[in-house]
Amino acid sequence: MAHQVAVVGMGRFGASLASELYKIGHDVLVIDRSEVRAQEMMGHATYSVTGDSTSPDLLEEVGIRNFDTAVVAIGSDIQSSVLTTVLLKQFNLREVVARATTELHGQTLRAVGADRVVYPEQETGIRTAHSLFQREVLEYMELNGSYGLSKLRVPDDMVGKHLIAAGFNDPKDRRCPRIVAISRGRENILAPSDNETLNAGDQIIVAG
Repeated sequence: MAHQVAVVGMGRFGASLASELYKIGHDVLVIDRSEVRAQEMMGHATYSVTGDSTSPDLLEEVGIRNFDTAVVAIGSDIQSSVLTTVLLKQFNLREVVARATTELHGQTLRAVGADRVVYPEQETGIRTAHSLFQREVLEYMELNGSYGLSKLRVPDDMVGKHLIAAGFNDPKDRRCPRIVAISRGRENILAPSDNETLNAGDQIIVAG
């Protein structure tokens, strides 16, 4: 399902996040004060805007209210990061995700209403793109442009189902994602059988 996402700040983190979100099918608006950086994102985002994200008039003009999620990817300019987060919350977006460079920065962002804070030193833009709308995703590793591995918590609606019933390992569909391992407490199940039942608390490694 495609989402409407605004990404503010086209440094390395913001640019990689926006590009990956666009590549996997989301509608992406990028905003940056630098005309050069904004122009560099043309072809890598749905819309590209040059402007000051701390201006409520600019946010109103770009129709920020129509977006599901906004990511404040501003790094070193902490004042702009915090002010932009405050403004985006005032526009009642469903979720505002903010980048923090230090723990204090992260605490400040949470205090002003950020729904989620990410630290790019530990979480790359690509991994964030793949986990942004799938909270069960704990880790993501891209193997090539169209194939990767994800570590996920088993969602509640899959508990008690065997792998095929849960939507994995379908022998009739070569493109169906496959569970290659299950972590169950201290037990690790490698190459589980298709009849293995998923339990609450399981963590699974999925390839696809």
